[in-house]
Amino acid sequence: MHRKMISFIVAMVWLIIRGNLLLAQDFNWEDISRGNYEAQILLVHPEDDKIIFLGVPGGLLKSVDAGESWRRVLSVRGGSRNISAMKFAPFNLNVIYAATDDGLYRSKNSGERWERIFRGRSSLENKCTAVLNTSRAIFAGTEAGLFISKDGGRSWVKQRGELNNVTVFNIDTNFKQDKIVYLAASCGIFRTLNCGESWERIYIDYSHQDDENLLDIEDADKESRVPEVHFVKADINNVDCIYFSGTRGVYKSLDQGKTWNKFAEYGLLNRNVRMLCLLNDQRILGLTQTGIFLYQDERWQEISFNLSAGRLSYLAVDRKGCIYVAGEKGVFRTIPVDSSGGLGRSLLREYLKYEPEIRGLQEAAIKYAEVSSEKISQWRKLAARKAILPELNIGLDRNSTDLWHWETGSSAIGQIGDDLLRRGKDSLDWDVTLRWDLGDLIWNADQTSIDVRSKLMVELRNDILDEVNKLYFERLRVKSELDSLPIEDRKKRLDKELKLEELAASLDSLTAGYYSEQLRLTMSKK
Repeated sequence: MHRKMISFIVAMVWLIIRGNLLLAQDFNWEDISRGNYEAQILLVHPEDDKIIFLGVPGGLLKSVDAGESWRRVLSVRGGSRNISAMKFAPFNLNVIYAATDDGLYRSKNSGERWERIFRGRSSLENKCTAVLNTSRAIFAGTEAGLFISKDGGRSWVKQRGELNNVTVFNIDTNFKQDKIVYLAASCGIFRTLNCGESWERIYIDYSHQDDENLLDIEDADKESRVPEVHFVKADINNVDCIYFSGTRGVYKSLDQGKTWNKFAEYGLLNRNVRMLCLLNDQRILGLTQTGIFLYQDERWQEISFNLSAGRLSYLAVDRKGCIYVAGEKGVFRTIPVDSSGGLGRSLLREYLKYEPEIRGLQEAAIKYAEVSSEKISQWRKLAARKAILPELNIGLDRNSTDLWHWETGSSAIGQIGDDLLRRGKDSLDWDVTLRWDLGDLIWNADQTSIDVRSKLMVELRNDILDEVNKLYFERLRVKSELDSLPIEDRKKRLDKELKLEELAASLDSLTAGYYSEQLRLTMSKK
């Protein structure tokens, strides 16, 4: 039964790694920048993927031919002239909002003409960083708090309390119940159940939790603190489900933020995830500063091979599933290419040829952790034999009763030993008792304890085998990713090589050095 379970696990993991090897070959990237670099943000029309808006420093560009050409439709003045966010109005796709360093702009004719509908009283309030339009209100996030308009943008009310003077990163809603709005800010994640009438913080950014206790810290140190939260995303298919990403990875909540569960980090080279995109098939895309990762089957797979976009800033997906990314070197779009199953199988065989066999690693890990199934069997055999052997008791007692003896002898004066009482020798009593419990031949109470220990040992063994399997096939995947990287991309190649060494060290720690030893022998045979 144990061998069948191991074989099943290995087969399943092989299928996963095969799929991932194919996935790594399934994406090429097309540059549609046409010379427009330093791309900050992009927006693809949800019904016509030929219409794309691109934010660059100083303005907003529009393409009506899927990126073949671009023209400027909005110029931004003042500050660093950044475009931080863009959103379509949910019930009228001709209405578009653009959050800029010069306030919040709106277009009612698909981006052809723009009007500024919000401008702050200070430079920080004027830097609009996030926007959301629901059926009830317009939300504008700035570097100095949150503003809400419930009259179409004619008047704005600044929120009080914790949202009065924080940097807002993004705002999102499910749209099925758009009175429920989520907001990611520099001090955590907030939720309103009544369209902004009141707010509740549902996740605390611990790097900024006790600002009132940081009065003695230098201003430079305060400014250098990195916010833990970057992005919050509501699931449009589940009102109770939300996600957020940040410096510590990606989290998910199934109860509107009351409790959070962290995603696994397997395959994620950088846990600092800047934003998320939810795909229709329940998979998730995560964007880091240097790569794009797809989350499925409780692990991450990088899909940004052959992408030379420099520092990445934004991610989007169109209705056909094509992925767009804005970055330092422009804007890029995926082009799916065909790959045969034979290619995946040959690649898998090629990588496995230079690795020790997984079965040997599993057995070494089981031996090192002392969780083999034979150990339990030995316990049961010894417990059954216990009833044959008797319970042995040995008793030993000292009899200290004094024995007195009267001496009679000569009456001569001075005769030694005459008329004296003498003490006799002490005696020792001992006994041996043998006891059998014949009931143990039918049922031994120790079997119950063995059953409990057996269950715990099986769970521990499965955890160890699962960890070994994940590390082993993760190493194969990283090797395939490393081979796919261009030679000139030294930064990513270094990250991948360090990841390989980290995985090898982890396998060694689980197998007492068996992995490296077998790897050396395998390579020497080749």
